[in-house]
Parts: sequence; C-alpha cells; structure tokens
Amino acid sequence: MPRHFNTTGPVHPEDHYCIDPMTRLDWEEVHALIDAKKFFVLHVPRQTGKTTTLLAMADVLNQSGN
Repeated sequence: MPRHFNTTGPVHPEDHYCIDPMTRLDWEEVHALIDAKKFFVLHVPRQTGKTTTLLAMADVLNQSGN
C-alpha cells in the first residue's frame, strides 16, 4: 500500500507521511531532563504526535544504551 496520512494511532514513517518527531523538539533539553531524572510534560493539542514523539524518544534512548 502506498504511503498515506495517518489520523489514528502512532505514525510509522515507512507507511505514513510525517515530520520526524525528533526534529520537532529540543532534544538536548529533554535529554538533560531525563538524565537529571526530572519530570517533563508534552502539552500539545490532540493529534499532534505525542505518542509518536514518545515512541521515537524511547527508540533513541534504547539505541544509545542508556
């Protein structure tokens, strides 16, 4: 099936059109908060990529071995 716009659930870049979620946030700041074991909030409207962003962050952290 060709790529298409997803309106439900997490986005999978190989299947859906999307902007890389890691470019949409200040990764250095978020990573510093995670390293300091601080809380942070993703406060954005619905269907803006919160779940997709958290999944991408988890992938980056898992690949780094931390």
